[in-house]
Amino acid sequence: MITGHITGADLDAHRVELTGYCYRMLGSPFDAEDAVQETMLRAWRAAGRFDERRATLRTWLYSIATNVCLDVLRAAGRRALAADLAPAAAPGSGFGAPLPESAFVSPVPDARVLPAADPAELAVRRETIRLAFVAALQVLPPKQRAVLILRDVLAWSAAEVATLLDSTVPAVNSALQRARAALPSVPHQRQPAGQLDQRLLDRYVHAFTNHDVDALVSLLHEDATMSMPPFSWWLSGRDAIAATMRASDACRGDVLIQVRANGGPAFGQYRDGRPFALLLLTGGPLITSSVAFLGRADLFPLFDLPAGAVASAAPRQRH
Repeated sequence: MITGHITGADLDAHRVELTGYCYRMLGSPFDAEDAVQETMLRAWRAAGRFDERRATLRTWLYSIATNVCLDVLRAAGRRALAADLAPAAAPGSGFGAPLPESAFVSPVPDARVLPAADPAELAVRRETIRLAFVAALQVLPPKQRAVLILRDVLAWSAAEVATLLDSTVPAVNSALQRARAALPSVPHQRQPAGQLDQRLLDRYVHAFTNHDVDALVSLLHEDATMSMPPFSWWLSGRDAIAATMRASDACRGDVLIQVRANGGPAFGQYRDGRPFALLLLTGGPLITSSVAFLGRADLFPLFDLPAGAVASAAPRQRH
């Protein structure tokens, strides 16, 4: 079926990159997918008015998606990481009251937001979906956020961005300068960070599920952090993490199934056969942070994780 001269396949060809753009703008995979779906609906309804002499289909879709995201952000609060919401906790302190899901940047599968690219470009793009970078983007006013993503992450020209935002090149350059000042560490401008190798991840799974605290702590950087949304509680430093882990062996016997999230390794964590948390690790060569999204069974279908898992002798992976 064709509306005007645009087909559904034409629109779907841009779905992954648009989802990545909307995810960076909104900080939630579900909000991003809703925004892309709304973008596709608006594009389909307006397809008869699309003029390829004035803009490419890709530019037109990004313009629609930007407007959708700006509409969403007018009513949305800032999403963040636990470290943005509270000071580091002391070992043994209580978690406090849980916060709503909308308080936190949520994880996303790599495959949903990273279009196919050569390995070097893909390595750089992974940096732009890291939880820490997406959380930092949320500090920026929405239009500055859009400008920085379009210019420094997606490498659009100032003229292209000005056309997309119905603005001027000087206004775009000014917005980009302010955004860069507020967010100085832009992945597009630096080398990709380190990666955690599979041997370390296998050792982590064995130590985690056997509650071998000494082995697990040996895999952590001395300045490692640990957090557990929906709580603003978080720990800073290998010693604080070790002390907290020695106080409980609740994770003993849990099952971990490996996936990819936000440019790095992640695990679906099952307790008593049921989804318990989605656990994200970052670092290289040692682990520098772990973020466990507790009680987020809604994330498991997004990552194609099974509804249940039974303990087995070998670590399991899903790619």
